[in-house]
Amino acid sequence: MEFNKITAAEAAALIQNGDTIGLSGFTPAGVPKCIPAAIAEKAEAEHAAGNPFKISIFTGASTGQSCDGALSNAQAIDFRAPYTTNGDFRKRVNQNELRYSDLNLSNMATQIRQGYLGEVTWAILEACAIEKVGQKARIYLTAAGGISPTVARLAKNGIFVEINAFHSTKSIGIHDVYEIEDHPFRKPINICKASDRIGKPYVEVDADRILGVLECNIPDEARSFKDPDPITSQIGQNVADFLLYNLKAGLIPSSFLNLQSGVGSGANAVLGALGQCPEVPNFNIYTEVLQDAPVGLMKQGRVLSASTCSLTVTNECLLDIYDNIDFFKDKLVLRPSEISNCPEVIARLGVCALNTAIECDLYGHVNSTKICGTKMMNGIGGSADFAANAYLSIFTCGSTTKGGAISSIVPFASHIDHTNHYIDAVITEYGVADLRHKSDMQKAEALINVAHPDYQPMLRDYLKYAEKKGGHTHHELSAAFAMHDTFLRKGDMRLTDLAEYIK
Repeated sequence: MEFNKITAAEAAALIQNGDTIGLSGFTPAGVPKCIPAAIAEKAEAEHAAGNPFKISIFTGASTGQSCDGALSNAQAIDFRAPYTTNGDFRKRVNQNELRYSDLNLSNMATQIRQGYLGEVTWAILEACAIEKVGQKARIYLTAAGGISPTVARLAKNGIFVEINAFHSTKSIGIHDVYEIEDHPFRKPINICKASDRIGKPYVEVDADRILGVLECNIPDEARSFKDPDPITSQIGQNVADFLLYNLKAGLIPSSFLNLQSGVGSGANAVLGALGQCPEVPNFNIYTEVLQDAPVGLMKQGRVLSASTCSLTVTNECLLDIYDNIDFFKDKLVLRPSEISNCPEVIARLGVCALNTAIECDLYGHVNSTKICGTKMMNGIGGSADFAANAYLSIFTCGSTTKGGAISSIVPFASHIDHTNHYIDAVITEYGVADLRHKSDMQKAEALINVAHPDYQPMLRDYLKYAEKKGGHTHHELSAAFAMHDTFLRKGDMRLTDLAEYIK
């Protein structure tokens, strides 16, 4: 190896209070694990000595416990963006112990280049290999694209590379690294089908900017997926039925649509159920995360090709991809997040966006990030990138959570991430609320019909009260959050007495 070898502790020693690190990866996939953990240890030592030590972190999306978790627990984070799902980080954010900016993932690399978020001091990338070609270094990423090319190019002090032997060098070639030009010199993104490639299979930088390379063999901090249950299976069937209705009615092309699916067990189960429906044609995927279910569908021939930013899969699934790379190499493309989530490409390809809601209100506004409007659950991720630009935008959710104590259909969303202008349908286990070509009051009736039966009478009563106020949309503001308020006070929305709130 022609590059300087370094330990994680030696790299961490160079990082100072107030620095900003840019990381590879997108979800726990492809995130460096050694140096962030060593930075957390340094922070604990500095704090014990009475010295200030906090850094800012730019990522593609969420990371794993060795990064977001360890750094949060070490109180080492001053500012972080964008998306995250880590429980320890979530706790610190909700206690206002650090600054967090929840950005659309398509915007992250652009905002770094524009300087809105401040300069990048260091870049830390995970790779399966690195080589020197002349005066250039070629960094072959692992299981995700993220913001790697941008932070590697802009890191003021240099780049550290973790060569992780857990990721097979057989995967070299599945990445398509392309960085969008700055305004006003942007060129069209020349992707016309999910499998198109427009960039290089590596991140290329000046070789002298590689300050150190360390070797490790650490599995991705992958999350497991819950098995499909009757609710997620029924939601999946309802999605399939809705798409088939649109197909037979000529509302979507006979060649079908590229599919996008959000992250999590529910999304994984829905896409898996969709793939098992024999009437749904074979399809392509253009998405930000690829999970276990669609990988299995690729092997079955149901998914013809998949473009993604991240292999957000179990480690067993990831190793299976590496073992069968000859099959996957021409069918699987990993891109930077500004390409996987690019509004221009999403709109061009005709994507059916399948995302998950925390709650949806009677007029079709969706909350996908905050519990009762205040407690962050997860960031917005790429759901807005896809929902606002999709050919068909669908949000799914179980009709209730917490054993029925919380209704997912509410009078007024306690926080709004996606307005009803961009949402075509909301689907629960009770059916499909097709919101297209409906007035707001018609949307309300359709959404009540897919609410849990325990909550349908309450929602209709709310509309009766609200109707007296008139207006294009009916709201009784004194009662709009009655269900949320009851849950916070009594632990169960079903105990709501709307009469207590009507003024």
